[in-house]
Amino acid sequence: MTTQQLPRPWPVGGGLCGELVRRFDWSKTSLGPIDQWPRHLRIKVNSLVNSPIPQVLMWGPDHVMIYNDGYREIAGNYHPTALGGTVPDIWPEVWDWNRQILERGFRGEVQSFREQPLVLNRNGTPENVVFDLFYTPIHDETGSRVDGVLCTVLEITDIVRAREALAESQAELYHLSDALPILVGFLDRSLFFRFANQCYLEVFGVTHDQVIGKRITDILGPEQGALTEEMLARALAGETVNVDATVRLPGKGPRAFEMRCLPRKSGEGRIDGVYMILIDIEDRKRTEIQLRDSNDRFRAAVEAIHSVLWTNTADGRMIGEQRGWAALTGQGFNEYQEYGWADTVHPDDRAGTIEAWRRALAARSTYEWEHRVRCADGEYRIFAIRAVPTLSAEGAITEWVGVHTDITEQRMTEAQLQAQAEDLQRQIAHRQRAEDQLRQLNETLEARVSDEIEQHRKTEQALHRSQKMESMGQLTGGVAHDFNNLLQVIAGNLQMLSKDVEGNDKAGQRVENALSAVARGAKLASQLLAFGRRQPLEPRVIQPCRLVTEMDDLLRRSLGEAIEVQVIVPSNLWNICVDRAQLESALLNLAINARDAMDGPGRLTIEMTNAQLDDAYAKAAGDVAAGDYVMLAVTDTGCGMTPAVLERIFDPFYSTKPEGRGTGLGMSMVYGFVKQSGGHVSVYSELGEGTTVRIYLPRSDSDEETDAPLFDGPITGGTETILVVEDDEAVRTTVVDLLTSLGYKVLTARDAQAGLAVVESGLHIDVLFTDVVMPGGLTSRDMARRAQEILPGLGVLFTSGYTENSIVHGGRLDPGVELLSKPYPREALARRLRHVIANARQAHQAAEALRAAQPAPQPVPAKDRPVRILLVEDNALIRADTAIMLEEMGHAVTQAGKAAPALASLESQAFDLLLTDLGLPDMNGNDLAQRAVEIQPGLAVVYATGDSSLPAGCPAQTVLLCKPYGEDQLRGAVEGALARIG
Repeated sequence: MTTQQLPRPWPVGGGLCGELVRRFDWSKTSLGPIDQWPRHLRIKVNSLVNSPIPQVLMWGPDHVMIYNDGYREIAGNYHPTALGGTVPDIWPEVWDWNRQILERGFRGEVQSFREQPLVLNRNGTPENVVFDLFYTPIHDETGSRVDGVLCTVLEITDIVRAREALAESQAELYHLSDALPILVGFLDRSLFFRFANQCYLEVFGVTHDQVIGKRITDILGPEQGALTEEMLARALAGETVNVDATVRLPGKGPRAFEMRCLPRKSGEGRIDGVYMILIDIEDRKRTEIQLRDSNDRFRAAVEAIHSVLWTNTADGRMIGEQRGWAALTGQGFNEYQEYGWADTVHPDDRAGTIEAWRRALAARSTYEWEHRVRCADGEYRIFAIRAVPTLSAEGAITEWVGVHTDITEQRMTEAQLQAQAEDLQRQIAHRQRAEDQLRQLNETLEARVSDEIEQHRKTEQALHRSQKMESMGQLTGGVAHDFNNLLQVIAGNLQMLSKDVEGNDKAGQRVENALSAVARGAKLASQLLAFGRRQPLEPRVIQPCRLVTEMDDLLRRSLGEAIEVQVIVPSNLWNICVDRAQLESALLNLAINARDAMDGPGRLTIEMTNAQLDDAYAKAAGDVAAGDYVMLAVTDTGCGMTPAVLERIFDPFYSTKPEGRGTGLGMSMVYGFVKQSGGHVSVYSELGEGTTVRIYLPRSDSDEETDAPLFDGPITGGTETILVVEDDEAVRTTVVDLLTSLGYKVLTARDAQAGLAVVESGLHIDVLFTDVVMPGGLTSRDMARRAQEILPGLGVLFTSGYTENSIVHGGRLDPGVELLSKPYPREALARRLRHVIANARQAHQAAEALRAAQPAPQPVPAKDRPVRILLVEDNALIRADTAIMLEEMGHAVTQAGKAAPALASLESQAFDLLLTDLGLPDMNGNDLAQRAVEIQPGLAVVYATGDSSLPAGCPAQTVLLCKPYGEDQLRGAVEGALARIG
């Protein structure tokens, strides 16, 4: 045997397995090195690896395996180990079968096995597979010996399984068709029967052999068969035919069937036959005929009673043709389908119709209702509806059958009769009522005349009392005004005199005694103003329960141990908006009056409660509006009062006490305060039993406010120019002396017109200090407004012993108004002037800054974040300007107009610095700062104020910022305060 060297690489091509053959070390097998293989082996191997058909070559006595890419799928997980391996080692599970095949193959036998089942472990588990196998012996070059066997492998497992499944499916289909209660047959394109189910054979009384291979005419006869063949021909043309037909069955007579002819298409879409299905509908036809006859009879009966018949589904949908409904409403077929019928029901009746239907549906009972329906002529008519549900075997509603009966004329007749009856009943009632009224009129005429006279008398008395109180109020107010002016002259001169007699103790004591008398006179004038409702109140929202609790010790000390004090206060008492000091004074006056009335041991009861005064009470009282009030009642067990005393209880200077024990202004002050606060006061008394005074104060829906702080700045003067406008020459002279002693330059004017002339003269003026009540046509308020227009930044301070509506409305000072009540001491004047001057300058500077809107300088850089500043200032303009300057410096600013929101902010967030005014409306700024440092230790503090020194008790780290201040002063104060806390 000779070998011939072939060009490398070899074998040529062969895909993945060809590459594996070239790389495999064949020297370790019985085949030896690949370059020493015999020629016929090389030729076969080269052919094998390039074959598209799965093939494996088993060579030599040990059956070494060489295969191509197609065989890889056959080998499964045995690849690539199988390449170069032996058949016994690779396929041990089928070696017994392969051994016999290979033995015959090496003897030269050609073998083939169709649909050969085997069990292989090629994927790790036993697997049933089916192959077509073809074995070809490979001889040597001489043809004398078989050196190997070539196996061509075709796996047909899926094909065989599909064929078996198809056979099973066909068998199942045949069994199913035999079980159906319908006739099923199949005819080929020549219209010969190829299949007929068992029902078909039984109905026609034939056997399987009598049908298969026969034409339809052989079964149905020539005449009926010819008609059927026409339908079958239409089906062969691609049409689905569905007709009702009468078929004459052999020996059974005619019977109704639904005949369906359906073309059957092959996989290529070609029609290869026709399915013929016959469904026995004889019973259904008979039922339909009976139902049609029944409906006709029912429709005739309905028409005889002028009703419209209709049917609905269980859920109320109208399906199919409803001739009666269409004729009644004029709706077309598509209009009344589904729920379209409801469009004809009157819109006002639809909700009731649906609700009644739902009740009937839930109860599965007869539906009865009435509603209006729009008829074909467009008019609405009234119909009575009655519908009966049809129930299934399970009790569920399947359909509603109902009628609409026109009852319009019946209802109209009933309505007319009802209207006539009601009209008659009304006439009878009117007659009876008129008779009753006439009888009552006769019976009560005298009493009603008496009541009207009494009511008229009470009204006249109330009017007279009101006019008297108003007149007395105007009189006492005027007296108090003049009295306060006199007191101001006396007080001012006494204060100036006290400086002259310094060092003379005896003279100083006399001056002090005189000043005490002035103070008592001022209190008397204040009570007169309270009665006249001319005092300027400072109302704020308070909780009266808390006020009474806080006054408990004062009341008990004032009343003495002999009097038992009982306080009854509910926990849910409403808030009120009043002047707290005046309410305390009123309560104390009432308590002292009660003590004097008891004149020894007794019991004083203070009771508070929420009260609602209705229109009837308001009308009877005559001086109060209906609404919500808080009632404060003071009851004593004293001697009581006679009606005559009770009638004059509120008259000023009227008193039943012994001479020297009262001024007679206590109850007058209470009355004036309550009326000025929008309230009402009533007194009930019985001689020998005691007295109850009830005060009604209007309810407030606002939150409680804390008490306003007293202004307690240092007593300092200044060099500013003050314009004093005062019509009383003595007062004017005294004020000039006081201001001059404080260092101020003073200009004067005798009335508002003269004061305005001074302003218009161009002279420099820092503060306008003017009396409120002025002679002439120009009021002090108008003068002040025009003066501030001429001199922006001008401070204004009003003074008076008698306020009028120019600066007070509803008992409250107008916003922004500063008032110093007469008589006032030198210290109060000094402090108030500094406060007004500082705020005026700061407000003017803030307005100028906002108008200028100059670009901000670069902010002072913070260490690692903006400085967090809490700014507290009640003047909105000053607050806004200061906030802008601070933000332009790069700081983060939180603003507050009062102490309460400032404290809330301190509780909820951290700050580096507090910048606060001292004169806040609800707390002194110094107290706020002390609270703030307690909440946040290490907080820097700056006081922005018109005072020139820090107040006592301020935090140690506090820095003073004097008003008015600019950006540089503000920056310096902030940096200084931050430096103090490191």
